[in-house]
Amino acid sequence: MGADVSFKGVFPILVTPFDEMENVDLESFVRGIRFMAEIGVDGVTILGVLGESNRMVDSEREELIMAAVAATDGRIPVVVGTSHKGTEATRYLSLMAESLGASAVMVTPSKEAVPNEERIFEYFRTVAEGITIPIVLQDHPGSTEVHMSASLILRMVNEIPRIACIKQEAPPTPAKIAALIGGMKERRVPVLTGLGALYGMFDLECGSDGYMTGFAFPEVLVAMVTAVRAARMEDAWELYRRFLPLIVFEQQPGIAIRKEIYRLRGLLRSNRVRHPGAQLVASAGEQLRSVIARVLPGVDITKPLAL
Repeated sequence: MGADVSFKGVFPILVTPFDEMENVDLESFVRGIRFMAEIGVDGVTILGVLGESNRMVDSEREELIMAAVAATDGRIPVVVGTSHKGTEATRYLSLMAESLGASAVMVTPSKEAVPNEERIFEYFRTVAEGITIPIVLQDHPGSTEVHMSASLILRMVNEIPRIACIKQEAPPTPAKIAALIGGMKERRVPVLTGLGALYGMFDLECGSDGYMTGFAFPEVLVAMVTAVRAARMEDAWELYRRFLPLIVFEQQPGIAIRKEIYRLRGLLRSNRVRHPGAQLVASAGEQLRSVIARVLPGVDITKPLAL
C-alpha cells in the first residue's frame, strides 16, 4: 500500500508525457513527479482527464503507476484515476492501482442513456467493495456529462466509508462546496477543488481543503493554501490576482497549453498530445509565452517559484 493520505492541501494532476511518436515518456514523467515532491505538494494524481487516461492501454497504465510509486518512494501519496464506463472495469482498474502501490483512486461516473442516481450509487459502492484504499469521488460534469446532486454525493459519503474525499468541479463550485460541507452532518470528508484553480480563492473561502488540479505552477497553489491556513487572506488573494491571467489562459479547452507550460519549465521533452487530442497552435504558444513574461518577468520558470 502507498503512503498515507489526508486529502488536504495540494495534489497536482500530472500530465502524461509522450514523445513525438506518441510513446509514453517515462523519463519526463518521473522528472515531473520529483519536481512536485521538491516544491512541497501533499500528493500527486495521475491518469486523470489531464493525464489522457482515456487514451491509455492497461499495460501503459501499469507502467505509469509503478513509475510514480517508485519515484515518490513513500514521500508523498499517489492517487490514480481509475474511471471507466463499466462498473466492473473501474473495479478492475482500481484493484490494479491498489496492487501496484497506489495510495488512493479517483473515480467519476460515466454517462448513461437514462440518468439514474441509484445506478451511480451502486457503481461507487461496488468499486469500494473491491478495494481497501480510499476513493476520491470526482464530480466533473465538464468531462463526464453526469450531474450528481449534492444530496446524492452526501448519501455516498455517509453510506460508503471508502469514499474519503470529494473532488468538486461542478460549477458554480463555491456554492456546491458550501452546500456539501454544510450538509456533512454525520461524516466530514475533505473537499478539494479542481478546474485548473479557476475559481480558486472563492472555493477556499467556501471551505475547500485545497486543490486537486493541473495548474502548471502548483507552487502558487501551495502558497495560497498556506496563506489561507495562516489566516493571511489578503496574501492569498494577491497571489490569485497575480496569477489569474495564467490560470485563465491555461484553462482553455484541451491540454496542449498546459503541456507546453510543463515543457517550458523543463519537465517535458515534448508537448505532444496523443491523437485525437489537438496539438498546440503556434499562435497560442506565442501568446502563452507573452502571458508568462508579463506575470513572471525575468523569472526562470525551470526552477521552483520563490513566492
